[in-house]
Amino acid sequence: MGEEKGKIESFREWVVEHKLRAVGTLWASGIVGSMAYNWSQPNMKTSVKIIHARLHAQALTLAALAGAAVVEYYDHKSGAKTERVAKFLDLNDNQHKN
Repeated sequence: MGEEKGKIESFREWVVEHKLRAVGTLWASGIVGSMAYNWSQPNMKTSVKIIHARLHAQALTLAALAGAAVVEYYDHKSGAKTERVAKFLDLNDNQHKN
């Protein structure tokens, strides 16, 4: 059980560090998955299939952005973001002094 918490925590940290990459990847996989599903439906025009794929991916992206906002809120409340920003600013100060 402790090992799974480590995996979840490491995944959460990766998402915090790479929010836009995570949302972009989710959007791209949503487009691909929706296109694959829509192409199996023979009674639709190609333009309708593309529009449906875009709408599905857009809904998935909005859900991902909401999830990123929840993670950001959690980090703000827990103080984890403050520590990360302090480390970043301290690192920049040390580079400028050298």
